[in-house]
Amino acid sequence: MIAPTLGGLRVNGATLHYVVRGQGPLLLLIPGGAGGAASYDGIADDLAAEYTVATYDPRGMSRSTLDDPEAEQRVAEHADDAYRMLELLSPGEPARVFGASSGAIVALHLLATHPERVERLVAHEPPVVEVLPDAPEHRALIARVQETFRTQGLMPAMSMFAAGLKKDGATTGPKAEIKLPPQAAARAEQTMANLPYFIGRIVPSFMSYTPDIHRLEALSDRLVLACGQDSRGELPYRPAAFLAKRLGTELLHLPGGHTGMTTHPAEFGEMLRKAFRV
Repeated sequence: MIAPTLGGLRVNGATLHYVVRGQGPLLLLIPGGAGGAASYDGIADDLAAEYTVATYDPRGMSRSTLDDPEAEQRVAEHADDAYRMLELLSPGEPARVFGASSGAIVALHLLATHPERVERLVAHEPPVVEVLPDAPEHRALIARVQETFRTQGLMPAMSMFAAGLKKDGATTGPKAEIKLPPQAAARAEQTMANLPYFIGRIVPSFMSYTPDIHRLEALSDRLVLACGQDSRGELPYRPAAFLAKRLGTELLHLPGGHTGMTTHPAEFGEMLRKAFRV
């Protein structure tokens, strides 16, 4: 295995840190949540046996710095960052793209605005709650989370947010322990450092985003909406299932739950590889 190549890309208002592995057609992995590029460490090496795998820290997270640390964050600007990555690493050739969670929202906007650059997109549990019939309830949740963050701090806000993502009637009490790979445990410190930015800047902006459903319908032949096998009934599952039904496409179920690529990396990566071969 060739050692990963690290690089920096200057974009509007930020400098993106990116990592490239392997050889072959480009596969861009867009991170979600607070994990950054390292969230894909468990699957990137295996995928690099078949693809040139690129991922990056989204602007404002980990090693990707903002010119203005207080700048508001917008889905469209994050999608333009992904477009600039494609222009740099796969000029003139459409690429395969995978996005998880908030990264899947970015990927949906990328597909809608630059379809010529995307050969196939797998969007895993994009929490585009504005498409749901009960969207007002989720807007209220996000507002409560932001108020809690301002008045009580990060951890109470995160607890409220996590509870709001659970399926109806589910408890937030102790679960059976999942043993994470050593590299996943090592990422926890950086993820924690990213959480204030994620909960304060990414969550309210991204979860108020409404995708262009008519545009996605026209591009549905290159869009795969995916969910975790263990996510049924949870909030991030529902928008993907709703969109798949609306677009008349099959919903792909990947191993694990919302963070299946971390908890079930080998199985997740293999199914993702198959999804891009179709």
